[in-house]
Amino acid sequence: MLKEFREFALKGNVVDLAVGVIIGGAFGAIVTSLVGDIIMPIIGAITPGGLDFSNYFIPLSKKAAEATNLADAKKLGAVLAYGSFLTLTLNFFIIAFVLFIVIRAMNKLKRKQEAAPAAPPKPSAEVELLTEIRDLLKKA
Repeated sequence: MLKEFREFALKGNVVDLAVGVIIGGAFGAIVTSLVGDIIMPIIGAITPGGLDFSNYFIPLSKKAAEATNLADAKKLGAVLAYGSFLTLTLNFFIIAFVLFIVIRAMNKLKRKQEAAPAAPPKPSAEVELLTEIRDLLKKA
């Protein structure tokens, strides 16, 4: 049983998947930082009044309505944090767009590799001799 598990765990696909998950997690953190630290502040600076999407919420309890920011509102009661939802939705679209660009570039590289056919292998001496015999028999 241990041998079977080792064979399963060390298969190429499992290792590739593990690497993909780790890189994907790191990539997600980078995109989250990009959206939260760069894109959203720029959107906030462009819009009148300096919008900060992270603090947009709808209080669902009377206590939460008294709060001025999302963190305090969550402590006081239930809230609909639609600003956080907008930020995460933007994260998703950025990740999807970047993955689209990467996959598109990979597909272009694959097409270029497939388009350049390899030179046919040189036939062996036996094949050449048999070809000559065939051609002579056709003439006869």
